[in-house]
Amino acid sequence: MTIDLKDKIIEVCNKKIAQKGDTVGVSFYAFFKNKNDTPELLMEAATWWIQTHQLDHFEKAVKIKSLIENI
Repeated sequence: MTIDLKDKIIEVCNKKIAQKGDTVGVSFYAFFKNKNDTPELLMEAATWWIQTHQLDHFEKAVKIKSLIENI
């Protein structure tokens, strides 16, 4: 996983957790703008999320942050 994507995921998870608490859920789409201007990063996140970890569409932000921090 690229360092840029890893940093972005941690940033978004931290923001969501700060706003809504430890039970907030995220999908991998939360790390991207509505406009798909970085398809390579989107596919990297989708592959990591769906194929590598077989995660549900929505997962707890604290879980995702922990998985990313331990890469």
